[in-house]
Amino acid sequence: MHKHGGDIYSHPNLIDFSANINFLGVPKTLMEAAREALTEVIHYPQPGSIRLCEAIAQMEGIDATQIICGNGAADVIFSLALAEKPKKALLPAPTFQEYEQALQSVDCKIERIALLAEDFSWEAFAGKIAEDIDMVFFCNPNNPTGVVYPREGLEKLLQRCAKTGTRLVVDECFLDFVSEEDTITMKPYLAQFPNLFLIKAFTKMFAIPGIRLGYGMSSDEKLLLKVQTVTQPWNVSVIAQQVGVAATKETDFIEKTRQAIEIEKEYLLQELERLPVELYGHVANFICFRGEENLDKKLEQHGILIRNCSNFQGLEEGWYRIAVRNRQDNQLLIQALKKVFEV
Repeated sequence: MHKHGGDIYSHPNLIDFSANINFLGVPKTLMEAAREALTEVIHYPQPGSIRLCEAIAQMEGIDATQIICGNGAADVIFSLALAEKPKKALLPAPTFQEYEQALQSVDCKIERIALLAEDFSWEAFAGKIAEDIDMVFFCNPNNPTGVVYPREGLEKLLQRCAKTGTRLVVDECFLDFVSEEDTITMKPYLAQFPNLFLIKAFTKMFAIPGIRLGYGMSSDEKLLLKVQTVTQPWNVSVIAQQVGVAATKETDFIEKTRQAIEIEKEYLLQELERLPVELYGHVANFICFRGEENLDKKLEQHGILIRNCSNFQGLEEGWYRIAVRNRQDNQLLIQALKKVFEV
């Protein structure tokens, strides 16, 4: 359950396709902000990350009072679960595993709906949201399947949750990589629906998973106060706060990233289509596919690390996820796959 991509410590000297990090790397302005912040580490971080919240608010186009920052998106998820202590939750499967872990930490009963089922529908999903369901999570684009879902479907869930008094948590951590972001994000519903809670992070786009910086958005002021109450003091470091402020100004970098990823992703998809694998979702900066069992182990022998997705609820052996990397790394991956498949 706790296995994730990006474990370079157990797999040194391998090219890491298992973590979905922007292959353009960290923008220079963020590195400069981190270096400058080192002179401030003799001080405690600003409580509540007020300056960072104001910068995020300007970037997202919402009020700063609707934002709460955390030590990565996972920190926000765990704090939300602790604040609400839901007794029963509904999760799609497969999806990001931290939802389940956070819910289990407060002894929450979990029900699931299969995203990959042939009879999946938004009506069926909404129909499972009864009045005893306290919380629903949905990741869009979904990790690990790489599928983005239309706003219309999430509207159905939101309307149903409003009727049943259920908290709808939408994780948009990978939405920055989607050019149609403005037509998909649920931000326009924040003011009208206080039961809506959005999650985002700087991790993937700005290639800073080691800094740990995420945030939540909600118009429910009482909820945000509860989340802040159960969150440890100074949970966002001085370095993370200053890097985050710098990141909010990097709009050109985001557009540059989207263009670069589309080029490299197209190359990978064309090459993968020639191999004995079944492609699935690939809307963000990663590709989900099915292949033979133990493909990840075989690729390790060629210096390549990919994400085995068999420990996701709803998936089995043979499901994999690869990040989109630079052309040189992508070519090495394809060469390794051809050797494994002997084509």
